[in-house]
Amino acid sequence: MNILVLVSGSGTNLQALLDAEKAGRFKTDSRIAAVVSDRAGVYALDRAREAGVPALIEAPDKKLSKEERREELSGRILTIARDCQAGLIILAGFLSILKGEILEEYEGRIINLHPALLPKYGGDGMYGLRVHQAVLAAGEKESGCTVHLVDRGTDTGPILLQRKVTVLDGDTAEKLAERIHAEEHIAIVEAVKLMLDKKE
Repeated sequence: MNILVLVSGSGTNLQALLDAEKAGRFKTDSRIAAVVSDRAGVYALDRAREAGVPALIEAPDKKLSKEERREELSGRILTIARDCQAGLIILAGFLSILKGEILEEYEGRIINLHPALLPKYGGDGMYGLRVHQAVLAAGEKESGCTVHLVDRGTDTGPILLQRKVTVLDGDTAEKLAERIHAEEHIAIVEAVKLMLDKKE
């Protein structure tokens, strides 16, 4: 199965996927076929190129309204997914929201990684350090990460798996994020293996 990975940042979760593929942890006929970033100059693109994977930039069109922007960008990503015959799309730290036809054509075949234990601390505007700040402000005793199927909502799709992290006394958002990142690298690989195994 060809896999399309969508990124927005440094790409540590992409690296976990690239390393897993190289180590033979995915089915032999599965490969990361392309990586798409919604912003230029992010290190994830370098990681893809170093691995010999096509790395593309598809930035949102700022001239459009928010809803039109999401729909138009999603249309471009759908074209890329079709072109590389992707059977699975992975949102690995991808900050743009997918809308429209891609959600229908790829229903049950798009997964997202979120840095909290959904359904808590999800939805519009909940990403990066904002999530961890909200967890700490609420006095939570644990947090973690969630991999879920993408549906028409934001962070609302069926949960595939979660990994938990204890919130420690004196935690900052940065410290908590660092420990959750380590779990994300495990979770995203496990989730992809689950999705690939379901296609047997």
